[in-house]
Amino acid sequence: MSSNYLENNPDEKGFFGKFGGSFIPPMLEEPFAKITQTYNELKNDPKFIEDLKYVRKHYQGRPTPISYAKNLTNYCGGAKIYLKREDLNHSGAHKLNHCMAEVILAKHMGFKKVIAETGAGQHGVALATAAAYFGLECEIHMGEVDIAKEHPNVVRMKILGAKVIPATHGLKTLKEAVDSAFESYVGQADTAIYCIGSVVGPHPFPMMVRDFQSIVGIEAKEQFAEHENGAMPDNIVACVGGGSNAMGIFAPFIDEDSVELYGVEPLGRGEGLGNHAATLTYGEEGVMHGFNSIMLKDENGDPAPVYSIGSGIDYPSVGPEHAHLKDIGRTKVGLCDDKEAVDAFYKLSQLEGIIPALESAHAVGFAMKLASQLPKDKTILINLSGRGDKDIDFVVENHPIPNAKF
Repeated sequence: MSSNYLENNPDEKGFFGKFGGSFIPPMLEEPFAKITQTYNELKNDPKFIEDLKYVRKHYQGRPTPISYAKNLTNYCGGAKIYLKREDLNHSGAHKLNHCMAEVILAKHMGFKKVIAETGAGQHGVALATAAAYFGLECEIHMGEVDIAKEHPNVVRMKILGAKVIPATHGLKTLKEAVDSAFESYVGQADTAIYCIGSVVGPHPFPMMVRDFQSIVGIEAKEQFAEHENGAMPDNIVACVGGGSNAMGIFAPFIDEDSVELYGVEPLGRGEGLGNHAATLTYGEEGVMHGFNSIMLKDENGDPAPVYSIGSGIDYPSVGPEHAHLKDIGRTKVGLCDDKEAVDAFYKLSQLEGIIPALESAHAVGFAMKLASQLPKDKTILINLSGRGDKDIDFVVENHPIPNAKF
């Protein structure tokens, strides 16, 4: 992928403008430096590239298709809606795109174990899948609240051989899972690697995860042109918590000025700290989990409590590259609340026969609003980042199934 922007971001210290970097304890500086060095060596290595191509094609099921959502388009009455089907990626979400690559990196460095956090469980399932495939141990930290909420994914992780460790402090959700995973990793840094689950964390992970996820946008660029006679999408929409799926589909389009890029944040129950996880909308600059970005802060300047119906996007910070792209005006921020996300969950299911993850439903919900405001000759490409098997019990127990006659 050739791109002037990507060639220059991040800089050698891991900064995207003023965001990013590596703010870690001295004891972790050497392990992270080795990860950076190894990645810089491997990313242009023909064997690494061929190994990754092989597993993507013959194991993951890539490329995933783009589907035209004809019925949803007609319902919204405006712009044409397309879906990049990451729900069809093996394990049910985009997360395997970077997990397979991170585990290949871990094996190359001689590690026998991978450690990670997970929110909705999709990253945990993907890393457990990759670890099983390559024969590594896997340790997953997950908030106690999310363990109860995302029970199907917890079972999947355990079946795949992973050890699931509950985070029982604080709000017991994604931030606390990251805290727990980092604490565990510090004591095992000489024998294990922390496979961060999004475009967050200290350098080189925001860059690495973006690069591994960019296969989504690379495929989409070619596939969309087949649908629309060589044209590019007018708008690309993706949900943003940490932001890996969004950076994956955005990356190859950043230098395409005609394409509007929308990162959709969870508005949850509405405005007010503790009711949402809309970091880019309501946050301010701050350092958390080893990187500088935009974060939601409480009255003491500490990470604020956050909430979203989507367990994978209830994070009080955001990937530093997302902060940078918003800062320079390249991306726009959309909002979708819980009610709109549940409505989109059911609409996509009953109009298109596709059950989306609640996280992905936020992108669908915003895109539905956007489509209704645009003329019919415009197009929207949604990154449908995951499938909703993990969410169906929670959704139907709390939000009754509606009549399908819209």
